[in-house]
Amino acid sequence: MSSISGKTDPVVRRIGAADIAEALGDGFRDFKAAPRFGLAFGALYAFGGMAIVACVSALGLGYLAYPLAAGFALVGPFVAAGLYDVSRRIEQDQPLSFAAVWRTVRSRGEIGWMAFVTLFVFVIWMYQVRLLIALLLGVNASFTSFSEFVTVVLSTREGLLFLLIGHLDGLLLSIVLFSLTVVSFPLLLDRDVDCVTAMITSVRAVTTNPLPLLGWALVVIVVLVVSVLPTFLGLLVTLPVLGHATWHLYRRIVAPEDATAMRAV
Repeated sequence: MSSISGKTDPVVRRIGAADIAEALGDGFRDFKAAPRFGLAFGALYAFGGMAIVACVSALGLGYLAYPLAAGFALVGPFVAAGLYDVSRRIEQDQPLSFAAVWRTVRSRGEIGWMAFVTLFVFVIWMYQVRLLIALLLGVNASFTSFSEFVTVVLSTREGLLFLLIGHLDGLLLSIVLFSLTVVSFPLLLDRDVDCVTAMITSVRAVTTNPLPLLGWALVVIVVLVVSVLPTFLGLLVTLPVLGHATWHLYRRIVAPEDATAMRAV
């Protein structure tokens, strides 16, 4: 099978629960080996979340804080792109510097297209939240505070319906985006492939390993939810660990290029 660029598609391997645990262990070791890089990217992600929530609160849209925080996780794979290169450099015993990592990420133009995909899904999520609020809570619904919004959502039939449909909708979007990105960002950083091939490879990885990657998705969700609760500060550590672990999981799922070349012969 060939990609749209004419090259042989990457080989997807089967993994198990042990691979998930080992990838997390390797991710934690990479974080300890290069903590300043992990903390820097974690801070970028955490403070970005704080800034978004602060902005909507200042604009009187505090009720959007929860869906924004939930949707913010969707752009995590893009923010962690630099961490994949840090892990790659540690793996290959290459020198580490912020300038070198930035040059690598910037040189992979297809990563920009994948970033567009993640941001597009994030925008769709926020528009759907606003649509659900209009349909279920009223077109002119407005709330003076986040606590008032929570009270309405938890104490009315329409609010509970909004909560149910919103979570199901978010789950569907998350599954779609997870399937498209679970290995696509590290693959684009590692090899000269187009973003369509990367997304197809990512979907193939999910269909080949549905249960292990479902477990990985649950780990990511739980860790991110817990990390966001203390005003995003938990992300200072958890984002880099998950980012490094994603690289090592990619290494276990996608066979090296020489294996791909051998299959094409």
